[in-house]
Amino acid sequence: MSSSVEWREIKYGEVFDQEIRGLERRRKSDPLCKVQDIEGVLQHLYIMDGADWYGRGDVQDITMAATIAAYEHFIAQWKAEDGG
Repeated sequence: MSSSVEWREIKYGEVFDQEIRGLERRRKSDPLCKVQDIEGVLQHLYIMDGADWYGRGDVQDITMAATIAAYEHFIAQWKAEDGG
């Protein structure tokens, strides 16, 4: 694997894991947190991602992609636990 691809995969994995841990902590520590709250943040992330008019660069693009993926994954898991 080329080192340019490898660092991207490593960064993606780090950000994804960090976001999942943060979301899990929030869910456990905030009894008022609902899946709709997390969906609201995800909608904001979609807007931020689409507003990249001038280019963020590789690191920021990877970070945004991993963050969005983590939120999508977390929401899907939460909904599956609740039965849909």
